[in-house]
Amino acid sequence: MKIIILGAGQVGGTLAEILVGEQNDVTIVDHNNEILKQLQDKLDLRVVHGRASHPQILREAGAETADMIVAVTSSDETNMVACQIASALFKTPKKIARIRSPQYIEEAEELFNQNAIEIDHLISPEQLVTDYVHRLIEYPGALQVVNFAEGKVSIVAAKAYYGGSLIGYALSSLKEHMPHINTHVAAIFRHNRPIKPQGSTIIEAGDEVFFVCATQHIRAVMNELQRLEKPYKNIMIVGGGNIGAGLAARIERQCRVKLIEKDQGRAEYLSESLQHTTVFCGDASDQELLKEENIEQVDLFVALTNRDEDNIMSSMLAKRLGAKRTMVLIQHKAYFELLEDSDIDVTISPQQTTISALLTHVRKADIVSVASLRRGVAEAIEAIAHGEENHSHVVGKRIDQIKLPTGTTIGAIARDEDIIVADNQTVIEANDRVILFLTDKRVVPDVERLFQVD
Repeated sequence: MKIIILGAGQVGGTLAEILVGEQNDVTIVDHNNEILKQLQDKLDLRVVHGRASHPQILREAGAETADMIVAVTSSDETNMVACQIASALFKTPKKIARIRSPQYIEEAEELFNQNAIEIDHLISPEQLVTDYVHRLIEYPGALQVVNFAEGKVSIVAAKAYYGGSLIGYALSSLKEHMPHINTHVAAIFRHNRPIKPQGSTIIEAGDEVFFVCATQHIRAVMNELQRLEKPYKNIMIVGGGNIGAGLAARIERQCRVKLIEKDQGRAEYLSESLQHTTVFCGDASDQELLKEENIEQVDLFVALTNRDEDNIMSSMLAKRLGAKRTMVLIQHKAYFELLEDSDIDVTISPQQTTISALLTHVRKADIVSVASLRRGVAEAIEAIAHGEENHSHVVGKRIDQIKLPTGTTIGAIARDEDIIVADNQTVIEANDRVILFLTDKRVVPDVERLFQVD
C-alpha cells in the first residue's frame, strides 16, 4: 500500500516505523529537515521537506498515486486543508486526519463530509485518551482495558498479586475456579518476556496477564488474579486541559472529584463549567496543597498535564503522601522504562492510543479494530472472517487447523449476539468477528493475509 504521512512528530514517526516494517511504501512530509534526515537514516522510506498542505509538496510526495494520506501534523488546520487538497486535486482514495480541538470535534458531522471538508476518518487523541482512562476507572486494578465487538468483548491486562485465587495454580484450573464464566488467557508477560499460555502454565505473583472475556465478566476474572479493589470514590485530577476537563465531566456524578489547574483563568472557567467538581488553582507538586486537600483519602490520583516531569513528580509525591493509586500521562518514550519499577501504578501513552486508532484504518483485510498493547510491543486485532470455506484460510476451519503465525492466539469470537471464548475445537464461520492477540506485531502482515479471501 502506498501511504503518505504528513507530520514526522512522535505519532507520525512511530506510525511510519510500523508501516515500513509491514512492507508498505511510505513517504513522510515535514518542514523539519533534521527530523526527516533521522527517519531516512533509520527507515526505508521517502522523505519530502516542506509544508504539508501545499499542493506542490503533496504532488512531490506522490499524492496522485497514493492509496492513503494520514495527516498528523501539530496543526488541525494544516491537517484539514491537506486532506481537502488531496481530495480535490489528487482524488486520494482515503484521507485520515488527527484533529485535537474540541471546537472542530463538536461540529464534526457537518464539517467533515463529502459536501464540506473531505476527511474519511477523524482521530481525536484527547477523546481517545479520555475514553481510555475512563475504562481504567471503571475497572480498578486493571492496567489496560480494550473493548471489541462493539463493547461486548474485552482484552484486559492485570497484574497477578499474592492473595489472588489463581496464584500458584495452573491455567487449566480456571474452569474450576469460575465454572460459569468463559475466559481465555491470551498471553502472560513474566519479567517483561512473553510466555505462551498452556494448560500447565502456573500463574506467579508479578505476572502481567492478558485475558479475554465477555465485558460483563471482567471484574469476576480480575478477582481471581488479585484482591478485587473497591470502586474509586475520591479522585483527584491534575491538569484542566481537554483531557482532564473531559474526564472530570464524565465521572463527576459518580465520584467525588477534585481538579487542580495551574492557570488562574482556566481554573475559573472550569469551576463554572463543571457542575459537581471542586476546582483549585494551584501546583500539584505543592506538598501543603495536597495535604490540605486530604491526599491520604484519595483513591486515585490522575496526572494529565502536557508536562511529563510535572505529572511524574506530582504523582510520586501524591503516592508518598498516601494516595492509594496513581495514573500518569507520559508523552516521551524514554520515561516509560524508567517508571516500570516506580510507585506509579499506570502509565498512559497518548501516542499509542492514537496509533491504535490510526492502524484500524490502515490495516489490510477487514480489520475492524486494532489496539496497541504493552506500549506497542504486542497488539490485539479484531478481524471479520469473510468468504466461503474453499476461498478462505479461516472460514469453516477449527482453530487447531489454522496456521496461526508464531505468538498469535485467537481469544474470542463474536457471532451475532453470542460471545464464544475460543478453544482449539471452535470452528470459525463467515462474518464472525475474531479477536486475536499478537505478542509479536511483526507477524501482522501474516495475520492480514490469513483473513484475506482468495
